[in-house]
Amino acid sequence: MMNWTRRSLLGAVLATLTAMPAVGQEKISAVVIDGYPARALWVKEFTNFFIPAVDKRLAETGNYEMSWQENYGGSIVKPKGVLEGVQLGLGDIGIVTTIFHSSKLPSQGLAAVTPFVASDARAVAKAVDEIAREFPAMQKEFAAQNQVYLATGVVLNSYQVFSTSEVSGIAGLEGKKVAGAGMNLRYLEGIEGSAGVRGGLTDFYNMLQTGLVDAGMLWPEAAATFKISEVAPYMLRADLGAVNSKTVTVNKDYWDGLPEEVKIALQAVAIEYRDHLAGIAMDRAAAAEAKYTETGGTIVDVSAEDRAAWANAMPNIAAEWAENLNGKGEQGTEMLGAYLGKLEAAGFVGVRDWTKP
Repeated sequence: MMNWTRRSLLGAVLATLTAMPAVGQEKISAVVIDGYPARALWVKEFTNFFIPAVDKRLAETGNYEMSWQENYGGSIVKPKGVLEGVQLGLGDIGIVTTIFHSSKLPSQGLAAVTPFVASDARAVAKAVDEIAREFPAMQKEFAAQNQVYLATGVVLNSYQVFSTSEVSGIAGLEGKKVAGAGMNLRYLEGIEGSAGVRGGLTDFYNMLQTGLVDAGMLWPEAAATFKISEVAPYMLRADLGAVNSKTVTVNKDYWDGLPEEVKIALQAVAIEYRDHLAGIAMDRAAAAEAKYTETGGTIVDVSAEDRAAWANAMPNIAAEWAENLNGKGEQGTEMLGAYLGKLEAAGFVGVRDWTKP
């Protein structure tokens, strides 16, 4: 009986010690911000994937524990305010929607200026992120905003056109007002009489409902999440392509104060998050299109000839992008060629060669 009691007490003591924090464990606060709501794919997966993955890595040594404070949906910043919010230290870690900041983050427009090439979020995310690590431009741009670049995120398999009335090709967009979030507005320049109207994803529903625009460029998963079929029941499947639009960054002052072990965990998980997010975007694309049709939407496919005509009617925005960076002393032309080369190696060749005039 005494031996049994001793073993029981010993087991209880060991269990208590195991449950207790490691001696000397340091707790590190991390304020995470994004202006988009928690239901947005990338925000939801930051909560469900990124944070647990960092916690798991740090738990392996037990030296550090993160105290996460998540602030989304405009509680600290609006969608367009994440870059400035992280810069000023309103958040320690942010998910920056880069398409809102083409003047401050021009190199982030790489995928946006090369439409009609790849409708695969995984390939585009990997290629852009590799460019960010092989060329200094992207990281320098974030450094100028008092931030450290962690990884690129692609949350859309391909931009499509959602409209209030049926459109079957380029001709149907002539004279239309089309909502877009940034560089994709330039896709309309080759279409006679069309006009781009800048807006954010959270604005598109009202813009379409009120008649401010006739159509909007977004992707099926977002269309399903934000119930776009209610106001834009026609989707023109033009496969404009996947575009990087999210980048995880860290305030530079906060970063400088982090232990090396925590920095390594954040950097590693950011790449895992990049691939995880892109994989989900692809997995959900077909389901989102199905949901769109189930809720009253109609999908119309653009012919290969019409896609090629659309691409060739556009100004060469990729060449302009490269020249702009060249003028800033960066390797714009080399970055463009390297990026398209990575996509080609992955099996994606566009209907237009953007490296040529």
